[in-house]
Amino acid sequence: MPRRWDDDQRGHGVGDAAQLVPGARELVAAFSQSDWVAEQPEIHLRPHVEAWCQRDQRLALVEANIDGDHGYVLDLEWRGANWSVGEARAAVLSLIGSFAESATYVRQRRVEGEGSTSKLWFEVGTGELAPDARFAPHGHVVIINVAGVL
Repeated sequence: MPRRWDDDQRGHGVGDAAQLVPGARELVAAFSQSDWVAEQPEIHLRPHVEAWCQRDQRLALVEANIDGDHGYVLDLEWRGANWSVGEARAAVLSLIGSFAESATYVRQRRVEGEGSTSKLWFEVGTGELAPDARFAPHGHVVIINVAGVL
């Protein structure tokens, strides 16, 4: 039986997450709209990131730039006391909360590099969807690279 965690005795879950599918589909549909990603994330998002990093201090912003797909790439360095993936994930999710809008997707990946360049990588899509949007529907793509954890 493939275990889902260390002491898993069942090997399977107790149900599905079908109730989330309609909302997830709304966000995925927004991701496909050609003009959904908002301009100038360095103006709209960076102040939130910098303020969070200054308050929390587990992550330090090393560099930020916009990639060719209009994603806002944040290169961060882990400064927390504990060097665990779980601690880093908790910090990143807190950071994301500082700029997240009403609908948010987050996916963590491990990126293996040469030597000690392996890092955690988070892809984030966040935005406002109709009819819940205070402003016109829009969003952001944020790629978060965290060095110094793995």
